[in-house]
Amino acid sequence: MKKITLLIMLAIVATACGDKKTKNKTSNNEEVISGKIKIDGSGTVFPVSEAVAEEFLKVQPKVKVTVGESGTGGGFKKFAIGTTDINDASRDIKSSEKELCKQNNIDYVRLTIALDGITVVVNKNNTWAKDITTAELKKLWEPNSKINKWSEIREGWPNEEIHLYGPNTSHGTYDFFTEEIMGKSGASRSDYNAVSDYNVAVQGIEKDKNALGYFGLSYYEENKDKLNALSIDNGNGLVAPSLETVANNSYAPLSRSLYIFVSKKSAQRIEVQKFIEFYLNNAPSLSKEVGYVPMPASGYEAQKIAFKNAIVKH
Repeated sequence: MKKITLLIMLAIVATACGDKKTKNKTSNNEEVISGKIKIDGSGTVFPVSEAVAEEFLKVQPKVKVTVGESGTGGGFKKFAIGTTDINDASRDIKSSEKELCKQNNIDYVRLTIALDGITVVVNKNNTWAKDITTAELKKLWEPNSKINKWSEIREGWPNEEIHLYGPNTSHGTYDFFTEEIMGKSGASRSDYNAVSDYNVAVQGIEKDKNALGYFGLSYYEENKDKLNALSIDNGNGLVAPSLETVANNSYAPLSRSLYIFVSKKSAQRIEVQKFIEFYLNNAPSLSKEVGYVPMPASGYEAQKIAFKNAIVKH
């Protein structure tokens, strides 16, 4: 009798241990982890990081991931003092931002997560502007530009006042656009509707027949029923912005890489490691889902190796 009782007790203990083990596993047989991850930065990269965070929550419900969008520059200010773990960026880090990171002992790894094309858009009721040259864009957006009417951009366009929308100076899209079109980062006219939230630009252009603006491809893809995208001519013929033209780099010079910068100190935490692994595994499908262009598989494998090296060498 004592032997049977002992066997029953052992069975109960084994079952309890088995239950406990099961509770520490997710539905995908992943170890359940907890923690907090703070992301901020680019409004352009925001849709990708937000989509990844939402999907990651399904796998690791105890990890709280917050995603902000204060702009690439605004995000780097937080990242460089250790306020955030990851900074979304639609341009590379500037030397001044590198220096700030160095001063605060913030070491990091840069990971490319997708490709993008800056899209120039107009109102759906705009019947005259179907395309624009990079020279015309420069004339329109350069510092102290005197272009105030459509007719001053191109002969035959209406003698109507043009209303401009674009990102404010904290956005990487602003830096990239001005550098590619003007030849100098930050060189831009200031008398335009400068937005921190690209959805504000979408709404403004949608309601104004004489509006023109620029932002990342995904915001156009989300709102193509409300806006028209202009084809761009950089001297080699007209090219429309699309997933295909960005992928094959024919949409030059307004194609670019999108990044996340990960603090190497933060990367020592298991929840950050799991999140970045999940990010790089899912970026190809999720970036395309929100309107960006995934890299080739080899590109993502290279990013995974770079991240693993960053963890080991910290």
